[in-house]
Amino acid sequence: MSSAYLVLENGGVFEGESFGLAADAEGVTGEVVFTTGMTGYLETLTDPSYHGQIIVQTWPLIGNYGVIRDDFESLSLQPRGYVVRECCDTPSNFRSEGPLASLLAERGIVGVKGIDTRALTRIIREKGVMNGIITSDPENVSLDSLRSYAIRDAVAGVSTREVFVVNPDTSEGSGHHVVLWDFGAKANIARSLASRGCKVTVVPHSLTAEQILKLEPDGVTLCNGPGDPEENAGVIAELKKFTESMTPVFGICLGHQILALAMGASTEKMKYGHRGSNQPVRDTRTGSISITTQNHGYSVAPDSLPRGAILRYVNANDGTCEGIDYENIPAFSVQFHPEASAGPLDTSFLFDRFILMMEAE
Repeated sequence: MSSAYLVLENGGVFEGESFGLAADAEGVTGEVVFTTGMTGYLETLTDPSYHGQIIVQTWPLIGNYGVIRDDFESLSLQPRGYVVRECCDTPSNFRSEGPLASLLAERGIVGVKGIDTRALTRIIREKGVMNGIITSDPENVSLDSLRSYAIRDAVAGVSTREVFVVNPDTSEGSGHHVVLWDFGAKANIARSLASRGCKVTVVPHSLTAEQILKLEPDGVTLCNGPGDPEENAGVIAELKKFTESMTPVFGICLGHQILALAMGASTEKMKYGHRGSNQPVRDTRTGSISITTQNHGYSVAPDSLPRGAILRYVNANDGTCEGIDYENIPAFSVQFHPEASAGPLDTSFLFDRFILMMEAE
């Protein structure tokens, strides 16, 4: 097994062993982030929101239930690199199709195992997210070049190129037609809508408000995705136009942030973000707490909310914005993932709320 090194932009070096695609001298660069999920590594690896990043799994054993393609959230593996304490080479699961290392090698993802992920996570928590490179030659890494790395055009890199339909056989008049505006959608968002009888038309991020309205949707879902939300100026402008149609809108994760920007709020980068399946969220209206799955490095600034935008959900750990209700348009949004079975079903009711909103209109 060949040696591999994770070099951080602050000069820190972690030595481990390659698995998946072997690290080379050129290396792969990404934003180093950690996720705290005990399970769900397949969903993590295929979540487009991780585009351009190097994922650190805080749970010490990864790969124990192997590869299950039915659990993928997209067709591609999304991160630039993958860091674990230990990777299981002999998975035990009746659904397993093989070991995780083989999947990473097949898809060209560089992995590193044997790293002290606890120490690495403490650095990210204390110093904040930073860039890193996985390489076989740490002596030749330029820290200046490493610091200059930035994720650009992230949504364009993961959005669908063509319009397609999920659950197209919904009988006339028996269900709702939802347009899923794709910024890097997890597959289970469309499945969650389809399971409630919706015909779901998935469209590229580049479509205009006029083009979407021509599809005659009963509602629009704004999905998750990677990168800085403010980078999506074109989408934000088109969404602002779209909201004037008073068509119901449900925003999730990046979609939540883009909707807030379209309505006049602002976003800010978090120190190390929320990534995992155990984030507690409080409903400011009822006081109830839900356990949620999250994956984001930016948040909506609560003090920037415009008139008519109500802070509905807050993170119970740090008080950050987790959801907004809009009084002047038929819309609401959440920062967390109601389709991701945290809790396991604490927040799936939000899809039902969206259905009721479409019916009311």
